[in-house]
Amino acid sequence: MTRFRLMACALIALSSAAASAQDWPARTVRIVVPFGAGSSPDILARVINDKLAARLGQPVIVENKPGAGGNSGTDLVAKAAPDGYTFLLSVNAPLVYNTVLYKRLPYDPFRDLAPVTLAATTPNVCAVSNGMGVDSVKGWLEALKRNPGQYNFASTGSGSIAHLGVELIKARTKSFAVHIPYASSGQAVTAIIAGDVHFACLPPVAIMPQAKAGRLKALAVTSAERFDLLPELPTLRESGIADIQAEPWFAYMAPQGTPPEVVQRMSREISAVLKDPETRQRLQGAYFNPVGGTPQELAKFMKEELARWKPVIERAGLKPEN
Repeated sequence: MTRFRLMACALIALSSAAASAQDWPARTVRIVVPFGAGSSPDILARVINDKLAARLGQPVIVENKPGAGGNSGTDLVAKAAPDGYTFLLSVNAPLVYNTVLYKRLPYDPFRDLAPVTLAATTPNVCAVSNGMGVDSVKGWLEALKRNPGQYNFASTGSGSIAHLGVELIKARTKSFAVHIPYASSGQAVTAIIAGDVHFACLPPVAIMPQAKAGRLKALAVTSAERFDLLPELPTLRESGIADIQAEPWFAYMAPQGTPPEVVQRMSREISAVLKDPETRQRLQGAYFNPVGGTPQELAKFMKEELARWKPVIERAGLKPEN
């Protein structure tokens, strides 16, 4: 008799889960961004939310949870209830690179989070303060080599692609500069303009408005090829730095255990928003390359990123703090 009761309870639980997934969403959906307001993932999330809420039929809100280079907010979602009402929009480091950089992470992105969709990519733009007095990659690197330790650079956190990209440049060119992490790309750019730091490689949505206003100098992009939305900027490879490609990417994740039907629905809806002409125009205006795709495609992409960057990080001896 007990056995039949257990079977009945299991069937009721499965039936309730199915009904819950079918009714989703029944209330506000939360998107956690593990960086500050005005950061690149924050801007991306808010642009997507305008159309996503209409497609879901419920409000979609952004909650900024910055700290520890994105690890704090990412950990918060990894430990959140897998009920389909909490999602994450995070970036390279908390989702892949930090598994190599840190001896201990409070979460495992490959175990504790479920991929939803790859939202967008963008190259970083390397820019210098006007006070450095250089206007080319060659002049920038020569200044670093002539004055080791005199210059510093900003990033969006230890282990971020803004950090690792510069560490790779330093390794490839045998130059040196001191790393100063900030909570967001907006804060990092403000520090460059104020002269608190000398340079950074950051997303173009943060760099280019200030470069166009003459408050700093944009030198090059970190992508393998020239960026269609900034064709005037050379790549670092064109500028003489071999084997450099360091591009930010942005992905939606859910707590592991979130109903698969909910994850698939969220993936379809975000991908549909990313195909919307008005949304694409807004994102490209902020220098994002919209992507979209399935959870399976994102899972494969993350594994490829780990395989590509793990030997690079280990070979260069990169650490969370430098």
